[in-house]
Amino acid sequence: MNYLAHAWLSFNHPEILVGNMISDFVKGKRKFDYSPMVQKGIGLHRAIDEFTDAHAATAAAKQYFRPVVGLYAGAFVDVVYDHFLARDLRENSEEGWQQFCRHTYHILQHHTGILPDRFASMVPYMRSQNWLFNYRYMEGLENSFKGLAFRATYLDNSRDAYKVFEQSYDALQACYDDFFPFVKTFAFTQFNQLLNE
Repeated sequence: MNYLAHAWLSFNHPEILVGNMISDFVKGKRKFDYSPMVQKGIGLHRAIDEFTDAHAATAAAKQYFRPVVGLYAGAFVDVVYDHFLARDLRENSEEGWQQFCRHTYHILQHHTGILPDRFASMVPYMRSQNWLFNYRYMEGLENSFKGLAFRATYLDNSRDAYKVFEQSYDALQACYDDFFPFVKTFAFTQFNQLLNE
């Protein structure tokens, strides 16, 4: 799951959301530099990632991308899941998604002082270019693919991955549909357990 999904699966808890979104930028014992609730958000992120990687629908989705991006298939599937989530009217209306994205940026802005440097430097671009909401558009997803390829060590470009996405759109949508209700239930259970610890 990518940024939108991790924000959404924080269930409107600001500190959990912060931890959930910064987790990939927090290594080792750095986790303990944060408040208990942010630490729980970091833990929730990692539990969601483990669940996602182990799910059969994710394995199926990765097979579409693996011939063109190899071991980066999972990262591209994460972005694809955010695309379908951003368009999922069972989860939220289009206006509701707009409000949710604005609220997420506000929470991140409010916590700027504790964000890891690399993540903090990215937040102004995320907000000004409205990454979270723009996942719903093909252009937004294509830009996210380009960003992935730019950061990847062994990828020259994302054109082939984007072609796979276009050609396999319905099949990838089916993977998302088979997956998301289960990860949401899992994440909500984990969330409640963390709050009660």
